[in-house]
Amino acid sequence: MNTSVEELQQQTAIVSRARQPSATTAPVSPAATKTRPQTLLAIPVGACIALAIHFLVPKREPVAPTHYYPLLLFVMLGLGLLGLALYPFFEGLRKWMRHMCPMLGVATMTAGIWELATSCLGLLPLPYFPGPEGVFGSMVSDYKLLFDSTWHSLGPIPATAWIPLAMVIAPSALLSAVGLISLAVWFPVTMLTASGISSTRASYLDVARTLGARPLYLVFRVAIPAAMPNIFIGLFMGLGTSFLTLVVAENVGVKSGLGWYVSWAQGWAEYGKVYGALIIMAAFFSTIMTVLFKVRDRVLVWQKGVIKW
Repeated sequence: MNTSVEELQQQTAIVSRARQPSATTAPVSPAATKTRPQTLLAIPVGACIALAIHFLVPKREPVAPTHYYPLLLFVMLGLGLLGLALYPFFEGLRKWMRHMCPMLGVATMTAGIWELATSCLGLLPLPYFPGPEGVFGSMVSDYKLLFDSTWHSLGPIPATAWIPLAMVIAPSALLSAVGLISLAVWFPVTMLTASGISSTRASYLDVARTLGARPLYLVFRVAIPAAMPNIFIGLFMGLGTSFLTLVVAENVGVKSGLGWYVSWAQGWAEYGKVYGALIIMAAFFSTIMTVLFKVRDRVLVWQKGVIKW
């Protein structure tokens, strides 16, 4: 009887030791994800497809050869191959390529499909839908005027912003410009700021009062920091509204600004220039939005891992 019990205990100990991880076993990393080759090859493959369409597919509609579009494709191909060569050596480059290669590859392939549908097959007729070569050629040939228009749009109060309001109530150009942009931004920022402050937890204010906080401290060190998430939502909404208002205002009777440039090019049926200005607008607005995201991440660093945007 005692012998059988001892044998059972020995078997149980052997099974328990077998289930326990060995000390010599290397720990398995939880996020050991392997990058697929398709992800890294997205940019070179997309560039090769776009170049094949550009050089091998015959053009049905006449397009002035500017060579800027194929040059851009060759640059994308070279950068993609360079990234593949440097991929094993830089951790930051690996993270960036895992995230950006699919998007850049799709964008490059989309440019090839764009040329196929416009210049090659003629599915989208000219002059309303020019191909990528016409758009990039217009951007390069009109770079001086585009730079001047972009410079006017970058100003803190562009000269075109006050025109629509000035036609109605403008006592002065400066006040009308300030009023137009302020009306575009004021409502979302003010309402969301008020909503954030009013939703501050009463326990925060009670604790601060218990510690001897004065009213100004409660406002600037408790209520406003608690309302920061809502304030940034209002800033994002106001940024989009103000940019839309600015571009629309630049279409009215002025001779500077990206909105004026789009209207001017459309009047001359230069739709390649129209799309070039739209690309600059998109890049400009995306840059400002990215900067605002960086500021938000810096100010709301305490939200990291708690709230996902």
